[in-house]
This record gives sequence, structure tokens and C-alpha cells, in this order.
Amino acid sequence: MIINELVKLVKIPENQNYPSSMGEDSFREAIARWYKTRHNLNLDANSEITNVIGGKEGVANICRVFINPGDLILCPNPGYPVYENGAAKLCDAEAYSMPLLRENNFLPDLDAIEANILKKAKLMYINYPNNPTGAIVTKDFLKKVSDYAEDYNFLIIHDNPYSEFTYDDYIAPTILQVSPNHVEVNSVSKMFNMTGFRCGWVAGNRDVIKGLRTVKSQIDSGCPKFIQKAVIKGLDEYKSEKRPEIVEKIVKTYEKRRDILVKGLNEIGWNTDKPQATFYVWTQIPEQYCNLNCMEFVKKLIDIGVIITPGIGFGQYGEGFVRFALTQPETRIREAIERIRKIL
Repeated sequence: MIINELVKLVKIPENQNYPSSMGEDSFREAIARWYKTRHNLNLDANSEITNVIGGKEGVANICRVFINPGDLILCPNPGYPVYENGAAKLCDAEAYSMPLLRENNFLPDLDAIEANILKKAKLMYINYPNNPTGAIVTKDFLKKVSDYAEDYNFLIIHDNPYSEFTYDDYIAPTILQVSPNHVEVNSVSKMFNMTGFRCGWVAGNRDVIKGLRTVKSQIDSGCPKFIQKAVIKGLDEYKSEKRPEIVEKIVKTYEKRRDILVKGLNEIGWNTDKPQATFYVWTQIPEQYCNLNCMEFVKKLIDIGVIITPGIGFGQYGEGFVRFALTQPETRIREAIERIRKIL
């Protein structure tokens, strides 16, 4: 549906000139409608929403708004590498790792962060539903994080591109439901399976949005109009707080792949938990290979033609884990399980 709309829109000359780096009015208004329909939130399209060229760009460029050399950024570990590399390091900031441990359901232990660290922090990245772990949070947890931010005066960036990729009746909350002082980054990459189209948004705190627009006006010329307008077609499929059929169909495909992979791994002796969100399966290295680090284990799987991601690629606390991506069809997932069976 969206692709068909895109094909029509790209042929219209007025959609081929420079867009606004903050997004077309119609696009931002569609995002505002989406927040109202999905989360019952009232956002001002003019001052609380801005377009970004995919969530990755938004995550990185927010730091350029107000981070100075030497400032401290709280980053989840394991976590999306852009938080530390594309944001903190490129702004000459200090990245403080918040361990996401299995025994804590891959949530940061806020009480374990020393007060002097929290006082120095300028912002915190959180990412739930989480890449790479597949972990989820409740609105109560987001409220706790927000309370810490209010007490210590730092900004929360809720990187939320997997908000629609949830299973087993779980609905992912947003930081904007507990406080208007922070921002959410989201995109259509996962929502509509449009990873290569690079279209997303940042919503929330007016001062951050204003600053981000200023930065972006000197960096890029925005997402193409025909892409923004095609995305509106998809967003307007949301008629209630439930996912529309076009999204539900995508999620059901990945849910079935998840079930096949987790069931298959457990049947061959690899103790693996079933994630409630994202299209990743995060699991510890099998017990019989615990003498190997994750890079060594991944190389062993490459030798049998199975490629997965080593946990260390997401930070030091990812050591001992690997990440499967559910981006392959069921037949290839089953074949991968059979190949792994031979070495377990």
C-alpha cells in the first residue's frame, strides 16, 4: 500500500524539490495524530515534532544540540553503538556505561549509579523495546527513570524504533506518557518495514526540538517529500490504540519466526528465552562452549554457514552473548537450526 502510494507521489514534480529539514507540515501533523490515536497524547506539530532522516540520525544529532566536550552521557551497555560512538565520542563527551544484566532483566540499575555521576550527566539514552536484548519495560519503570532525570537535571532520549514490534499482547510505552520534558526518537524503518527509506521523527521537549531543527538546518536538507507523504498514508491507517492490519501482518511474520527459532534452539539444547519485542533473539553462548568468548563462538558458527552477531559488538557487557536477527525466512531459520544442531 505504502509503496504504491510512493510510486504515485514520486512522479509529481512538486514532490521532487527540496523539503524542509524539519519535515513537511502534513507529515508532522500526521505524527501528532498518530500519538493521539496510539497513546492518547496531545503533541503540537509545530513545536514538539521534527522530522529526521531515520532514527539513527536523530539519535546522533541530538547530542550536537547541547553537548559540550567533557560532558557526560549515560549509555546502556550492551547497547546500540551509535549512543557511544556516533553521539558521545563524536561530540568529545564522556560515555558512562550502564550495565544491562540478565539478572536485572536487562534494565539499568539506577540505584547503583553513583550520585556524582548522575549530577554530572547531561543526558541518558534508553532503548526499550531493546536492541540487542529484546527486553521490555513498563510505564512505571519509565516514570522511575524520569524521576531520576528530574532530580539530577538531565535529559532522557527514549530511542523507540521497536515500539510497534511487540508480541504476546504487550504494548510498548513511551517516555512522553510520563513526562513532556524528554524526547522520543521513532521511525518507520521497523513499523512499516521501510529500513532503506530513512524517515523518522523526534518528539517531545520543545527546547530540544527547536535546537535540533537549528542543527539540522546546517547539516541536511530533509527527507524527500514523496517519502514523507507516503508515510502519512501508513500512519493514517491507525484508527485506534491497536496496530492496523498493515503493521500487524509484518509483526505476525516476525513473531512466527521468533517462535520457530526459540523452540528450535531449545530443542537442540541451547537454553534461550523468548523475547516479547523486537526482531532479535539475545542468548548466552551454549554451556558446552562457555570456554569460548563470543567472537570465537561466532567464528565457529561461520564455519558451518550460520552468521549471527557477537554480543561484544554492543559493548563489554555483551560478552558471553550472541544476537540472532529474525530477518530471514522460516526455511532459512530452520536450516540454521539444523546446522547448529550438528555442533551442539
